[in-house]
Amino acid sequence: MYISLLKSRIHRAAVTGTDLNCEGSLSISADLAELVELEEYERILVGNIMTGEIFETYVLYAVRGQGMVTLNGVAAHRGKPGDILTILSFGSFDPAEVGTHRPKIIVLNEKNELSVKSDRI
Repeated sequence: MYISLLKSRIHRAAVTGTDLNCEGSLSISADLAELVELEEYERILVGNIMTGEIFETYVLYAVRGQGMVTLNGVAAHRGKPGDILTILSFGSFDPAEVGTHRPKIIVLNEKNELSVKSDRI
C-alpha cells in the first residue's frame, strides 16, 4: 500500500492572466514549475487565497523567466489577474519513504519571482 504525500508546492503565485479559449489547465513559467519538479500535464490542486476556492487542473509550461501564471479554459472562471494562488501536487510513496521524504516548496514574491525555496512548510 502507498501513502499520498505533498510532492510540490508553489505558494503565493500571482495570476497574470486568464484565457477562456484555451482547452484548460494552468500555464506556469517552466522555470518555476521545474524548481518544484512539476511536470507538464501533471495533475495539481490549486487554492485561490483571495476567494477560498480550491480546484483541480493540470500544468502546462509557459515561457521561462516571465513569471507567467495563467488560468485557462474552465479554470479561467476560478480567478482573475492579481489573485494569489497556492499550487500543490501530491505523489504516492511507499510507507518506508515517509520519514525521509521532503516536498519541494517555493514561495514567490509579488512579481512571481523566487522569494524562498524550502523543504518545510
